[in-house]
Amino acid sequence: MIHRAARLALGATAGLALALPGTTPASAATWELRDFEQRICVTPSGGHPGTYFIAAVVGTWSTTVQIGLQNLPPGATSAGGTPIPPGSNYPNPSSGATTVNGFVQISIAPLPVGVYTPLLTASDHTETQSVPVTINVKENCY
Repeated sequence: MIHRAARLALGATAGLALALPGTTPASAATWELRDFEQRICVTPSGGHPGTYFIAAVVGTWSTTVQIGLQNLPPGATSAGGTPIPPGSNYPNPSSGATTVNGFVQISIAPLPVGVYTPLLTASDHTETQSVPVTINVKENCY
């Protein structure tokens, strides 16, 4: 009976230690890809031969973060993005502004009228995060 009580006490103590504020599970990312709700408008006959989306990774990371685009519309291509070397990036405490630390190139071919939603991705080879970006194809972008 004494051994059982000791095991229960030890288990409860271990459980409390895991639940303390400020502890982070080993699998939790220490960085985040920010969503700026980026969008671009192009005409169906013109597309856009060379533009980019921006990426802001905030927090701290110890390996290079690769950025890119997935689920591109038909005929669109991307040479990928600028690798973000190990480091950190935090919003300005007074303004909330965040430094942009990556750019992803995209060439948009002529497309039928519609809305296309590729994904801007960031990966440290352990975790991959993504946010949608919008390509709006319409006759008049003004």
